[in-house]
Amino acid sequence: MIPSPWKAGRNRGLTAALAAALSFLAMPASATTFPRQPGSGVYYEIFVRSFADSNRDGIGDLNGITAKLDYLKWLGVSGLWLTPIFPSPSYHGYDVTNYFAVNPQFGTLADLHRLLRQAHARGIKVLIDMVLNHTSDRNPWFQQALDGKSPYHDWYTWAGKGTDLSALSALGTPAWHSGGDGYYLGDFSGDMPDLNYDNSAVREQMIKIGRFWLAQGIDGFRLDATTQIYIDFASDVGSAHAVGKNIAWWQEYHSALRAGNPTVFLLGEVPARSEAEAAPYYAGLNSVFDFPLAKVLVATAASETSPNLGDYLQRAWRSFRQDARGPIVDSPFIGNHDRDRALDQLHGEASHLRMAAAMLLTLPGTPFVYYGEEIGMHGVKPDPAIREPMRWDRNPHQAGETWWEPAPDNASPGLSVAAERADPKSLLYFYRRLIHWRIELPALRDGDIATYAADGGPISAYTRADHAQRLLVVHNLSGTTLRVRLAGATFRAVVRRTRAGVRLVGRGLSMPGYSTAILQ
Repeated sequence: MIPSPWKAGRNRGLTAALAAALSFLAMPASATTFPRQPGSGVYYEIFVRSFADSNRDGIGDLNGITAKLDYLKWLGVSGLWLTPIFPSPSYHGYDVTNYFAVNPQFGTLADLHRLLRQAHARGIKVLIDMVLNHTSDRNPWFQQALDGKSPYHDWYTWAGKGTDLSALSALGTPAWHSGGDGYYLGDFSGDMPDLNYDNSAVREQMIKIGRFWLAQGIDGFRLDATTQIYIDFASDVGSAHAVGKNIAWWQEYHSALRAGNPTVFLLGEVPARSEAEAAPYYAGLNSVFDFPLAKVLVATAASETSPNLGDYLQRAWRSFRQDARGPIVDSPFIGNHDRDRALDQLHGEASHLRMAAAMLLTLPGTPFVYYGEEIGMHGVKPDPAIREPMRWDRNPHQAGETWWEPAPDNASPGLSVAAERADPKSLLYFYRRLIHWRIELPALRDGDIATYAADGGPISAYTRADHAQRLLVVHNLSGTTLRVRLAGATFRAVVRRTRAGVRLVGRGLSMPGYSTAILQ
């Protein structure tokens, strides 16, 4: 059996937090407010090993990222999310051996400090990936835990008498793995043993780690496997009790970090099937990635048919509001390091990628862009193929390029930052234009969203409004020029457009194919 979830004495704090979390699910909805954000409010995910190399060893590093900060500032992003920077035996870093150090392949703590200083000087915040559900099996904690008499033994979860060793994890993988004199829990693999969060020493250590990195100047954390802390087995999926225990831990963690840094930002990986399923995590976190919306945006662009995004998000936020302790910060995206590249999700249709990006970057919240998405990088699983080296130059052997992984999917000399910066009509400039719209139009960045009567079929239309500005966003998702009838005379001027052919004609708006317009 799994060790008892509520051990006497030492878990009273977590038990109280669980009770608060479960009661919080029944609280009435609260008003939505949208915090003003500096710059565009757009974040950029960097797979560190693949981004930029400063020492010609072919591996991306922290100094490489620092060297590209001017590019990121030019692009207009307000923040970065770095995949794990800790020592790890794997190329991806999601199995940590030392939580208090920087992977020497990526640089040193001094290099991180330099990156943070220079990013902050440009108004760019930095989140790092925090992997708290599990460690590497090579972590000294686990190596000591193999001895049943070690105090670290109870830092992990071990099978007891009568345990079903054939049980599947919540991910559909074998849950139990042989080690030492028994079997230990590892949701993701035997290389990644799960930590035991019913042990107060584990919780205290994870909080200590978070405080350590905040003290270095990190602005917050992207929390890997947020749901897996207590959703371990297939039988836990859909369990309100398991969700409640997850939320109780994240409330405890957030409160402890916020005591030392009130502005810490916690962003959860909650791969929910619906916004209602993700909503309870707002009780313990600032934001969660909007996985359901990612599917909607890709499907909308591919089908060229509007899902009425204004109504969709209003309904989603009704779920978010009832659990959120603070302002709602949705985190929409269309690509990340675990999914096929956005262009490949759209079967290579560049016009569809542009429309997916146009929707993403005109929605509320904090949109995330995956490195290379802005130049149309390709990649289809297995995972290394969706994490290929970033293409900076027409020549992939130039200084700064990474080459730890062959990049056959992105070998074209036309697929590079250098090539696309030379072409004002490129996808790169398209992304930059949309990101800068969010800087120039506060309501687009910080405003609420609502439905608009013109929405339907190949036209996606919604309003964005804050206390001082009201905008109408219109996308023609199709390749055909269409005329959009405007309701009343509220919106009288086209203030932004992605194509020159967008124009007002009487009470209608003429829109060429695959175009976006913003009216005021």
